[in-house]
Amino acid sequence: MYSDHIAPYDQGLLDVGDGNRIHWEVSGNPEGRPALVVHGGPGSGSSPRGRRLFDPEAYRLVLFDQRGCGRSTPHASDPAADMAVNTTAHLVADMERLREHLGIDRWLLYGGSWGSTLILAYAEAHPERVTEIVIAAVTTTRRSETAWLYDGVGRFFPEAHERFRAGAGGAADPVGAYAALMNHPDRAVREKAAADWCAWEDAVLSMEGMGTPYTDRVDDTRLGFVRICSHYFAHGAWLEEGALIRDAHRLAGIPGVLIHGRLDMGGPLGTAWELSRAWPDAELHVVETAGHLGGEETGKLILAALDRFAKG
Repeated sequence: MYSDHIAPYDQGLLDVGDGNRIHWEVSGNPEGRPALVVHGGPGSGSSPRGRRLFDPEAYRLVLFDQRGCGRSTPHASDPAADMAVNTTAHLVADMERLREHLGIDRWLLYGGSWGSTLILAYAEAHPERVTEIVIAAVTTTRRSETAWLYDGVGRFFPEAHERFRAGAGGAADPVGAYAALMNHPDRAVREKAAADWCAWEDAVLSMEGMGTPYTDRVDDTRLGFVRICSHYFAHGAWLEEGALIRDAHRLAGIPGVLIHGRLDMGGPLGTAWELSRAWPDAELHVVETAGHLGGEETGKLILAALDRFAKG
């Protein structure tokens, strides 16, 4: 692993329209191979930890916070933030605007979980702008995947799932119910809904021994995260069901590395397998002992892929 303490040499807030400004920063070698880290969530925000996987001598590394989270403004924790202008199409357009703003012709894309959905949506819209793709924990945010994460997997965690459903008032569509709760005018209502949502997310990850990363989010960070998550998942990320896998042929000629844990309870391996079958230039690595958050072996595979691509 490389250091995550390398300070960015450039950063700013980019006006992307609709009253939104997205925070971005660039580190590493100004003459290096351009790469973009696409964070998960949706709504998690970027993290300096993303730098650990990139050789700072080889890469010109861009991190950014998607609309409504991290240091982007307005923050989704603010009830006045308009979620109608926070969709997958908006985020894809923001990435393209950021590329143009930084004067980058083509770049490598790296991310995981929700980040993989956004990477695929961007790359299928702008394949000529992508050199390589590295994804860990593959998801495409199909409605069937969301149904598994917030309902189907509950058969393995019935106690926690009952509490999650109760937090949604027993609604037939709990994700939609949480999205509505996260727009409630009473902050206390929003805080309880966010806490209930994060408790469920942690329950799904509980067998991985990584603690409680969702519950550990606090205050506005947690509120913004859950508001964005529930908003996207309640709308199927505004993607036609199965479109990202159906249209993977648009990625022809783009080398890809997909890394997925066989024990991923939140996002089963099947999605990564389907994508690898539809994208001939992608290689799939299955980590037998890893779950959604990965681990040492997952990190080694990501690092190896990025070091290989750094050589061009």
